Amino acid sequence: MDAISFEPPRGMRDFYPEDMIWRNRVFDAWRRAAQAYGFSPYDSCVVESLDLLQRKSGEEVSEQIYHFEDKSGRRLALRPEMTPTLARMVAARQGRLTFPIKWFAVAQCFRYERMTRGRKREHYQLNLDIIGESSVSAELEVMAAAADALSRMGMPADAYRIRVNNRALLSELLDRSGIAAKHHPAVFLALDKRGKISDEAIAELLREEGLDDAAVAKTFELLAVQTLDQAAELAGQDSPAIATLRELFALADIYGIADRLVFDIAVIRGLSYYTGIVFEAFDTAGKFRAIFGGGRYDNLLTTIGGDPTPAVGLGFGDVVVVEVLKDLLGETAAAVRHGVTIGYMEAAQREAAMRLARSLRDQGEEVDLALTKLKPKQFFSRASAGSAADAVYIGPDDVSAGQARRKHLETREETVIPLP
Repeated sequence: MDAISFEPPRGMRDFYPEDMIWRNRVFDAWRRAAQAYGFSPYDSCVVESLDLLQRKSGEEVSEQIYHFEDKSGRRLALRPEMTPTLARMVAARQGRLTFPIKWFAVAQCFRYERMTRGRKREHYQLNLDIIGESSVSAELEVMAAAADALSRMGMPADAYRIRVNNRALLSELLDRSGIAAKHHPAVFLALDKRGKISDEAIAELLREEGLDDAAVAKTFELLAVQTLDQAAELAGQDSPAIATLRELFALADIYGIADRLVFDIAVIRGLSYYTGIVFEAFDTAGKFRAIFGGGRYDNLLTTIGGDPTPAVGLGFGDVVVVEVLKDLLGETAAAVRHGVTIGYMEAAQREAAMRLARSLRDQGEEVDLALTKLKPKQFFSRASAGSAADAVYIGPDDVSAGQARRKHLETREETVIPLP
């Protein structure tokens, strides 16, 4: 028989304890930030109906789904994202929910796609969604919550920028360029590939959609717009999309995130369900893929049979942000020592070590108790290699005295503590 590979399936990940340190740092920041902003947790099954996901036909994601038939012939798939599932869940109880709702989930998602730095075939992501609110307050809440999560992870405010655009603005500008609305979804999808494929390849996609050379040239001219004022000159000062963006940037100052928001007409987002403001966060050094992204999707519920309901959502994956944090803070930055490890010299001190461990645990401390006797050198070598901040080593003299020494492993400072 061939030897079994010890590697996980291509594109998937195992999480050893040293990896879990980083994952927990990210997950904890996600949950704390979401709850600080009033989002309620939800979750769902990881297997979804393929028919639901295919309602978004024509999108790139439809070609990247892990799908299968179960033993009853049902067409199922591993979820590639949470938004369609969220829409299904909301539509199922739409008449019983009190809107607006603010929900969050930390979900594992799967996509079969070409792997690059920062992209796996599975990942975890924070989803923040506000459903039932049409004002830009919703966009600001999800962006500010994501910025708060980054701060809790230790990322400086000057290390990233949130690039903001409005697909409604792009539609207005395409209309003014003479490009019919029926072409807009395909144009958005093609332009979203910029940086991933050549401009020549994008131009060919636009021609395949039916745009002539003049329309293709006008489309690329739009991407040369650098500022919101330049966009306003093209769209007209009475543009509803411009007014929405100006309101967003003005209110961002109150949220304390105005310094991280920049207008970028090239931010489009490939998924066709986006209808208004869209945004993506990138590290300022430009080394990595987007850290998080999202936008307004006011029509998604209607595509699956629900009632028209405004909505804003954000997806924030774990793969890229860990790479950014390691690059900024160092590979070992998440390995903060905490708790205490306890060891003993001889079997006669085992009960004393167990009683101390129980006492400290009852007081709320994290305790790693050695399960067998160890020589001093063995114990302190093991303790230094672990994650505990302090160490207690109990010998026969300590038991006789009824007290032991608690040593801080980094500073080597010692404190005498009683043995229970």
